[in-house]
Amino acid sequence: MDPVIYKYHQPFTLESGISLPKLKIAYHYYGEYTPGKKVAWVCHALTANSDAADWWKGLVGEDAIINPNDYFIVCANIIGSCYGSTGPLSVDDLDASTRFDQFPMITIRDMVKAHILLRQHLGIESIDLLLGGSMGGYQALEWTIMEPTVIQKMFLIATTAAESAWAIAIHTAQRLSIEADTTWKEANPNAGAKGLKAARAIGMLTYRNYEIFKEKQTDADAEKTDDLKAASYINYQGDKLVNRFNAYSYWLLTKSMDSHHIARGRGGDLKATLSSIQTPTLVIGINSDILCPLAEQKFLEAHMPNATLAAIDSMYGHDGFIIETATITTHLRTWLKSLN
Repeated sequence: MDPVIYKYHQPFTLESGISLPKLKIAYHYYGEYTPGKKVAWVCHALTANSDAADWWKGLVGEDAIINPNDYFIVCANIIGSCYGSTGPLSVDDLDASTRFDQFPMITIRDMVKAHILLRQHLGIESIDLLLGGSMGGYQALEWTIMEPTVIQKMFLIATTAAESAWAIAIHTAQRLSIEADTTWKEANPNAGAKGLKAARAIGMLTYRNYEIFKEKQTDADAEKTDDLKAASYINYQGDKLVNRFNAYSYWLLTKSMDSHHIARGRGGDLKATLSSIQTPTLVIGINSDILCPLAEQKFLEAHMPNATLAAIDSMYGHDGFIIETATITTHLRTWLKSLN
């Protein structure tokens, strides 16, 4: 199913002060919105799109806990991405000064500001449940602070209140890979493709972990000296991303993640900012996550007055937030029932 496109025909001012002349927001919705029906809004992660029922199978969609019979479900593609919302490849909407590598820097707050425009366009006054994993959690946290009376409940998984030095270092290594591609900054959508493949390879090492690679990617043949299983897997994952994503968007969005800090411009104190969030929140961490480790979710729970923490066992590391939907559903259902 193709996304719906909302066109905003007015200047959109970014947190930096730079304005985009107009804005497009690509989104998917599931079910029908009627007065009184609960709304669930899904915020997606780095390279996902707005079709949450596709990439979060088992959690969102028919027969899932977040289903169109119980909720009107919305997911919007973040600005800066390459799946329909305004971003570096929006050649028809941008002049040469803002295309490709010239696209202005955006922040998580800019993404949420676009979400709010779409919410208003759809006539949604209240969101019963706001969901976000990884970078999607960054958006959810910001949104709850920006519109505290709109968001009634929040579910966060594998996420953090501020980007860690560890994650910033990883993103910098990924951008260096893209920048080392000799085609980088060429004025075409395929620029930086080899660099993007290398960036994805770096990312895969943090989305998974030692144990899962050892179990799933070890060669049974001790005599092999080349074409090893782990190498083939990394190459496959790199090619897969290159075929569906874009280096300009990847470079830009990792920068957006680096700037994530919910206390920026709000006094600088993460604990104080978190303590201001009164929204009932379920926080889930994954014990094998090395990109956004469980300590980050424990910090959220410790300083958000109405937060509940659950830790899940998974060998899949950070990617567990996409894979472990059965376990996630169990925790989410229990938590939702506890609020009734």
